[in-house]
Amino acid sequence: MKYQILYLDDVDIDIQSAKIWYCEQKPGLEKRFVSAIRNTISNIQKAPFIYNIQYKNVRVAHTKIFPYGIHFYVDEIAGTVVIVSILHHKKSPDGIWNRI
Repeated sequence: MKYQILYLDDVDIDIQSAKIWYCEQKPGLEKRFVSAIRNTISNIQKAPFIYNIQYKNVRVAHTKIFPYGIHFYVDEIAGTVVIVSILHHKKSPDGIWNRI
């Protein structure tokens, strides 16, 4: 089953701030970052249950190149995956609960 992907509003802010940072490091790197995020989300959409629950009901899928995790939960009844955060590995996920 292919799940519908939904995003909390703050996810866009997560992506935009990371893109700005990567562009400042090396122009064009932000495009590779976005591509890595898209690929990981595509994998989540196809098989969300291959990712382990890390805390409460939230699973984390890690990108292959960049040190980021995509934090999400699955609503099986609605057939959706809800992405709550895209977070650098060194940042604490504590603030995510304010989003849910």
